Amino acid sequence: MDTVSAFEKEIAMQLDFIQKFVPQRKLSAKRQKNSVFCGTGDSFASSQLAEVFSNFQVRVYDPLDLIKNKKLVHGRDLYLVSISGNTVSNVKLAKMHKKTIAITANPDSRLAKTCKRLILLRFDSTGIQTSGSISFLASALTCISLVSKYPIRNAAKIYRHAVKAAKDVSLGKKVYVLGNLYTVPVAMFCAAKLHEVLGATALYERIEQFSHAGLFSARRGDTVLLFEPKNQHNGRLLKNLQGCGLDARRIEPPTKNLQEQILFFIFVSELIALYAAKKKKKKDCFFIEENELRNASSSMIY
Repeated sequence: MDTVSAFEKEIAMQLDFIQKFVPQRKLSAKRQKNSVFCGTGDSFASSQLAEVFSNFQVRVYDPLDLIKNKKLVHGRDLYLVSISGNTVSNVKLAKMHKKTIAITANPDSRLAKTCKRLILLRFDSTGIQTSGSISFLASALTCISLVSKYPIRNAAKIYRHAVKAAKDVSLGKKVYVLGNLYTVPVAMFCAAKLHEVLGATALYERIEQFSHAGLFSARRGDTVLLFEPKNQHNGRLLKNLQGCGLDARRIEPPTKNLQEQILFFIFVSELIALYAAKKKKKKDCFFIEENELRNASSSMIY
């Protein structure tokens, strides 16, 4: 099976995963205030979801920031999110601190063996290395459930809406994915899928900040995707961007439930990358094809 087909299959497998998913017990308010989450890549986005769904009671940091400033996590519980459990920065952090909890899919990993506690991510996969989808969803929902109630009940319906929304998107030379509060982590995830699957020039930014900086790197025909329900502010932004010749559009979620909105935007992010790859008749994800870049990445991560 080629890696784009594996990506497509694992996206579809998420519906069965959601039906079987068992949420974690929600941390008390006191424990949330005493917790720090950390991760890299997709796992950093999952960690950020924990932060925002806790109403910023838990804190999230880049691992290198915690390595440089131990006081940020001193005396607190440190949740280290890593699908492989072998990212070198997370393992180094686990060795530096006492109250460590690994959130990983690999119970035999260096991270799992170093941390004092383990939250095991359980999900099926194709067994083929491809861009992360179901693995990210597993870590994202686990992080969200640790800090908030878990009320997702309409996954199949949400997926159908995501398919329709993604099929309506065409990608320009550059893609900007904009989010606010709850959706910024998923905007980061979306940009990552466009990088990994297509090798596309994709950036993510907060909606307000885009008008101050990122906008000035845009050119006519570039794509701007807004991950936020309709409101007066983003309606005005869309009108202004479209007036500049940008292909700007709001991706409207089909639900008011915040957790279900996040699920919708996750699906949309994956499907936009998938449909663009199929349109280009790609068999393999960009990061699989580019051995030199992948080796450089792996040498830093592992």
